[in-house]
Amino acid sequence: MHDYDSRRYVTINRWDPSHLEKVDRLLSLSDGQRVLEVGCGQGHLTKRLAGRGIDITGVDANPKASEIAGTDRVMYMKGEDLEFDDESFDVVLSVHALEHIPPLDEAISEMARVLKPGGSALHIYPAEPVMGLYAIPTSMILHGTPFKAREVHCHKLWPSKLRRMMEPFGLSETHHEFNLFKMPQFVSVFEKIG
Repeated sequence: MHDYDSRRYVTINRWDPSHLEKVDRLLSLSDGQRVLEVGCGQGHLTKRLAGRGIDITGVDANPKASEIAGTDRVMYMKGEDLEFDDESFDVVLSVHALEHIPPLDEAISEMARVLKPGGSALHIYPAEPVMGLYAIPTSMILHGTPFKAREVHCHKLWPSKLRRMMEPFGLSETHHEFNLFKMPQFVSVFEKIG
């Protein structure tokens, strides 16, 4: 398992407006809904949604993320150990986070647990032809070598694999897509049945 306690790793992750565009296009967020972003980094997306009046909390496994974020909406917390009550969020988001979480089944279970029935989960994740390929720069930052990229991206995911992982937790896929430009990535949306 990798330790993400790195100020440099938090600060190099830049804002990508296409993530907000995907949220706007694929979800109908409104006032009064509670949203959780898992793996939010320094909170680029979290802060922009909060600026629209959305009740959002971002969590990240890097303790430096909450320090750098400059908002109390970003908290240090691991995706596989969410410290929230059952069914407390209407929406769960993760942007390039799932591939980093070694106990991914535990994280999916936790995200499903905190999601209300009828709630939506949106996940954006890399379409890597080879596991760890897109994590080479991060491996250089965290380890000083490209040869630990598979410790950074410890899962190679695609829509049908993610769908099979989500279904046992009552999450049904409602949409998936492949985006080629900027960085090849998949987007999957799920609804919690119940």
